[in-house]
Amino acid sequence: MGHPYKVADQISDSILDHCLATDPMSRVACETMVTTDLAVVAGEITTTADLSRATVDKLVRDTIRKIGYTDPKIGFAADTCQVMCHIHSQSPDIAAGVDTGGAGDQGMMFGFACTETKSLMPLPIYLAHRLVENHAKLRESGELPWVRPDAKSQVTVEYKSDGTPLRIHTVVLSTQHDESAMVNHGGKRLFSDQARKVLLEKLILPTLRAERPDLVDGMGDHYVVPVGDNAENSQGKLAFHINPTGIFLEGGPHGDCGLTGRKIIVDTYGGRGRHGGGAFSGKDPTKVDRSAAYMSRYIAKNVVAAGLADQCEVQVSYAIGYPDPLNIWVSTFNSAKGGLTDPQIAELIRKNFKLTPKGIIETLNLRRPIYRESARHGHFGRENPEFLWEGTDKAADLRKAAGI
Repeated sequence: MGHPYKVADQISDSILDHCLATDPMSRVACETMVTTDLAVVAGEITTTADLSRATVDKLVRDTIRKIGYTDPKIGFAADTCQVMCHIHSQSPDIAAGVDTGGAGDQGMMFGFACTETKSLMPLPIYLAHRLVENHAKLRESGELPWVRPDAKSQVTVEYKSDGTPLRIHTVVLSTQHDESAMVNHGGKRLFSDQARKVLLEKLILPTLRAERPDLVDGMGDHYVVPVGDNAENSQGKLAFHINPTGIFLEGGPHGDCGLTGRKIIVDTYGGRGRHGGGAFSGKDPTKVDRSAAYMSRYIAKNVVAAGLADQCEVQVSYAIGYPDPLNIWVSTFNSAKGGLTDPQIAELIRKNFKLTPKGIIETLNLRRPIYRESARHGHFGRENPEFLWEGTDKAADLRKAAGI
């Protein structure tokens, strides 16, 4: 949640939520840039909600504060950064097509689900999301007082020939920290091995065990890779790269400029499922970049939950101003059940789901202020009752329609 790009996403979605809370019919395309002591908000917004400079300023600062950037000494803080606002109304050319129920843009959107986790998400990205989510919880609770908001994770999983996970191969976790987690080593100030041990024992191993203890405790010893090592000494052990550069003192928007919409792969399936290229944050649900991607996840998850396939990728595409999808495409990666084919599953989808922008918005109740929370720790695979795209309520209907 403290990564610069995700800071920008959360600010954009905070402004979206503010608009929807007052005016559910708001049209929002909000972009944010954050850098050293500066947040810039721009975009096209048509709404009856108050977007005065003072209101936008407060929304931005409140979001930054909730994320945890409150210390001016690190170069970016809620109370001391400059906030610039450059917002105007939506183009009337775009509005003309959307007002009649058409899609807010052209493009393709994908959704994906598989049986690797309880949430029907791919295992690597699911674990990576839970690592940073639990990192935030431990930081906010004070259990890890020396970590700062900026952090990122990556998990490598080795698979069997049948496509099921064999073992967790490598975990990378980088976290910004303060001076108290550093020691003198070889004439340099570096992140301490003791701090690495604490992260391993309090954060990383509990997170991995919570989802797949069989791929942690049943796979032999663990190996924390020393700074500068190439991990050859791991010899088949589960390897951990924890702050592998040796130091992460300078981070957040001060260390790296952040922009809305720059983390579209980590927002979705970690590269396991395809991506149409459109970002999510800062966009109201008439923008099918967001809403149709949510719907595609909902469809794919229900197909898998219904037992029609072990994996399912759904793709739809739209033309701006036109309501119906141009196509519905499905791949189950040869995992379809009950003698079903991918085209037959696509036809079941066409008959059982509303895929116009209006139908998507109604199905998933998307005109609500629910989006800031989605802009961190992944848009998919989370147990949040507000995220209706994670529901499996259509599974029984699909099973019945498929006759299995």
